[in-house]
Amino acid sequence: MESDVIETLLTPPNRLPVSYVPTPSAPYRVHRKAAQATMQPGRPCRSVNGRAASAYPAGSRVLIWKQDPSVTEMGTRKTFLPGVILEGPRDARIVSGAPGIQPVSPNAFGDFIMQPNTDQFDAVHTFAVVRQTLTMYQRALAAGGESAPLPWQWNSASDTKPLQIFPHGLPDVMNAYYSRDERALKFGDFVPSGTDERMYTCRSFDIVAHETGHAVLDGLKPRWLLNNNPPQTGGLHESFGDLTAIFLTLSQLDQTEAVIAQTKADLHDKTFLADMAEQFGMALGRPNGLRNADNDLKLSEAGNEVHAISQVFTGAVYDILADMFAHERHPGLEDDAALLHRVGDYLCGLVLRALMAAPDHAANYAHVVNQMLRIAAADGKPAAYLNFIRNRFSLREVVVAQPQAGADGGPAELAPDVEDRPGAPQDRRACCGTMNHAQYFELEDALEQERAELARWCQGYAARSGG
Repeated sequence: MESDVIETLLTPPNRLPVSYVPTPSAPYRVHRKAAQATMQPGRPCRSVNGRAASAYPAGSRVLIWKQDPSVTEMGTRKTFLPGVILEGPRDARIVSGAPGIQPVSPNAFGDFIMQPNTDQFDAVHTFAVVRQTLTMYQRALAAGGESAPLPWQWNSASDTKPLQIFPHGLPDVMNAYYSRDERALKFGDFVPSGTDERMYTCRSFDIVAHETGHAVLDGLKPRWLLNNNPPQTGGLHESFGDLTAIFLTLSQLDQTEAVIAQTKADLHDKTFLADMAEQFGMALGRPNGLRNADNDLKLSEAGNEVHAISQVFTGAVYDILADMFAHERHPGLEDDAALLHRVGDYLCGLVLRALMAAPDHAANYAHVVNQMLRIAAADGKPAAYLNFIRNRFSLREVVVAQPQAGADGGPAELAPDVEDRPGAPQDRRACCGTMNHAQYFELEDALEQERAELARWCQGYAARSGG
């Protein structure tokens, strides 16, 4: 009897037995699904702009590293990217331009499920994290009442070219960078000392998100990347990259669930959320990745080194996240993972809007802190939120705890505490490849100055010699 049922189920759809008896059993349900899929017409669908809705893919499933290969408890997982994604992969804003990697085609279901540790997987993973990052920030702006798309720095009415991503763009380079001149993100790969296994920076969720953060912020504040800004402006750019990785983690419920389980809801316990680029950090002998967001660094301890300064801002925001989470936490009313997702979502939008409201040139940390306080108050957030922001940044020596009196006697902006010295240069030597890229150092201006000095000398020499 059992063999008869199996034989019936394996019968090709065009040869379904006429005498099949419809009984309410598992084999019958399999039979019905096969019949509907192969013999019955599909349901009618609505039209979208005159075209059948079914002509538009709902989106694509992709397989990605949820952190990086060293964070084994997360590993690889499927995730869903809504919208139209074509061979490459590519969409309207992002194109995978991988040298040496053939364009990746979707399968019959429109999905990009590739084998890990292959070139094709790297192309899909990198594209997916960039896309998730851009989508996250676009949603953050929409939640704040701004529905316009986030532009890349070069976008204009006549130039809507996408950002190109090169997962294997820097062979034998221990770094990654964003380049506005190349309109690209490029990721390095190298063999760590003492090993024979190549490490790919594009496989790190944190590194890809970090570099995409630079690209997003450059589209909003194009003057901030130039090294003629004060050190704190550079710190904001580098910190935004690290915070982007944290916010993107918090935007995904499976990751917030893992953080809660790992820390027992104590965000100051050791967690992959605070550690940046674990695999890369281990290759350099660092137990907490390249950076640890859960730090106690103060501005007076950072000097002009942009990498260190960035950790001051990142650490303060991480403390604010932990404070808001603890303040809102009611396990009997709301799941901890859902709460962490919600708090992270709000803080992401708050930081983004505050950065956008800061000055377009020479912005310092106090500028952003005061905008965070203003926006949180306008959002109707409780006084505790404002206190968290004020207290954490005052502990870091960013602002003076007590606000100055306004002209009307009411509260005014918080004054800066430790400030950059006038004319202090940025020390970017320990930063990522983006901050060290020559295009942001205005080196052509230095050459032009040398040419001008040469021209003046020649003019003077000609006058002296009577030529």
